[in-house]
Amino acid sequence: MTTLGIECTAHTFGIGIIKDNKIIANEFDMYKPEKGGIVPADAAQHHRSVAQQVLENALQKANISIKDIDQIALSTGPGLPPCLVAGMEFAKSLSKPIIPVNHCIAHIEIGKQTLKFKDPLIVYSSGANTQIIAQQGNRYAIFGECIDIGIGNAIDKFARSIGLPMPGGPKIEQLALLGKKYIDLPYTVKGMDLVFSGLVTAASKKAKTEKLEDMAYSFQETIFAMLTEVTERALAHTKKTEVLLTGGVAKNRRLQTMLSEMAKLHNAQFGVPQDEYLGDNGAMISLVGSLSKNPQKDIDINPNWRTDQVELTW
Repeated sequence: MTTLGIECTAHTFGIGIIKDNKIIANEFDMYKPEKGGIVPADAAQHHRSVAQQVLENALQKANISIKDIDQIALSTGPGLPPCLVAGMEFAKSLSKPIIPVNHCIAHIEIGKQTLKFKDPLIVYSSGANTQIIAQQGNRYAIFGECIDIGIGNAIDKFARSIGLPMPGGPKIEQLALLGKKYIDLPYTVKGMDLVFSGLVTAASKKAKTEKLEDMAYSFQETIFAMLTEVTERALAHTKKTEVLLTGGVAKNRRLQTMLSEMAKLHNAQFGVPQDEYLGDNGAMISLVGSLSKNPQKDIDINPNWRTDQVELTW
């Protein structure tokens, strides 16, 4: 069985191909606005303009033709509606059976599969999402999450406020390495949930009078400490022996270190997939499609599709 996966939820249009449980292609093209954040309509137009070329690149990398594809896995949500529609239109144009895939579940499963984790506590940290997750029965349960903006969006907002272009995360990480002074910032944890907007506002204001290196360092330490706190509380409660960090923000080495040290204190194994599978990518979509094996005739987007609404059939 050969499955082609299409990722199209936000800034990235990606195509991955998996054959007999082996990833044989993972190509993508990323929309980068000249200034500001993502403009959904522009991102959707980007997806339409690059889709065919990304497909050709993936087929060439896999050394197969479109005739060899048995089914298509499509990321139908959660995400930006215009981007999801662009991806859906392209998927339908390929005239193959289509399997709808939840974007968040795909981030989780690519981590579990590549690390060979069985039953981890999952720290899902991406642009729009921040969730602490563990499997319960045939669904994933969310133990805590952001209740305003996702951690990646928070980092990008702060980066833009100090003049850094999108994506801001890698640039903030580089600046933070040069910071030496910790500056007090709002630390808002509500039970198991996280609030980032106040932190972004305060950091943006203080950046006008403090060194940017110190602000980047302080911002990063604060926001990651908040995430580590709720993760530790969930780990103590669930008594899991594995901690999986996944999603685009998981590329940050400081976040990896903080969670790894915390997991070690609880005698839990810590793991993070290789960078190629952390950002939005088509390989993770094709993987879930190959696992679920459930093509549907009536495909539509689901922009608000939550992680805990998906029934796990594998």
